[in-house]
Amino acid sequence: MSLSYEGRKKKILDQLAKDEKVQIPAMAEELNVSTETIRRDLGRLDKEGMLKKVYGGAVKQASLEPPFEQKSLINAAEKQEISRLAASLVEDGDIIMIGSGTTTVGMIPYLSTKKNVTIISHSAAVMRLAMEQFPGRIIFIGGELNVKKQSVNGPLAEWMLNQLKADKAFFAAGGISMTDGISDYTLSEANLSRKMMERAGETIVLADHTKFGNTTFARICPLKNIDILISDRGCPEEWIQMLASKETTLLIAEEEEQL
Repeated sequence: MSLSYEGRKKKILDQLAKDEKVQIPAMAEELNVSTETIRRDLGRLDKEGMLKKVYGGAVKQASLEPPFEQKSLINAAEKQEISRLAASLVEDGDIIMIGSGTTTVGMIPYLSTKKNVTIISHSAAVMRLAMEQFPGRIIFIGGELNVKKQSVNGPLAEWMLNQLKADKAFFAAGGISMTDGISDYTLSEANLSRKMMERAGETIVLADHTKFGNTTFARICPLKNIDILISDRGCPEEWIQMLASKETTLLIAEEEEQL
């Protein structure tokens, strides 16, 4: 019995994370489908920004970050599951730092029932949604506005973070690599993530399955420096096994049961 598109998608992305390339004939044989089916799958994944289709197969997508609005449409269901699980780690009375990104902003709706929680963030998207849905205290970090990322950054933002202390820091990863660790698309965002790590008691990274095996432009830290990594059910099996042997705790978000 042949796999569905979602099943083939996971196999293709797992192969890409492992070998950094996919060859159409080999993948078609492995999945017991036609080469034309794999060619169509690669074209679809290319349009979704998950890989770059090339002659005879596909390679990893270039390390260029799409605009915030476009990113919000990619793996939206998986990101929602990750956001919900991340929010469940917040306890009443916590002071938390939330980085920018389409996954971290998804935590806000799930924090509405938490008591005496303080949010510190440099994300304009987090601030806007928190003003609408979050009843607790909000501290917005100032700095130079990056419209594309819908966040502020720079020396002023770093200085303000340095004046504060939090229980937990939540931020998203642009890439996760065994050799290069956690990385992001810009130096400014990577700097702010490191500053949050310094000022928080616990570091929690949010990353959907497409981030594994990738390295983006700016390194944040080695894997060993984070406390918890949250991903979705598409997390490659080899990564689950590798992280099990490390000190990093991996949490897999499951789909919320419908009542």
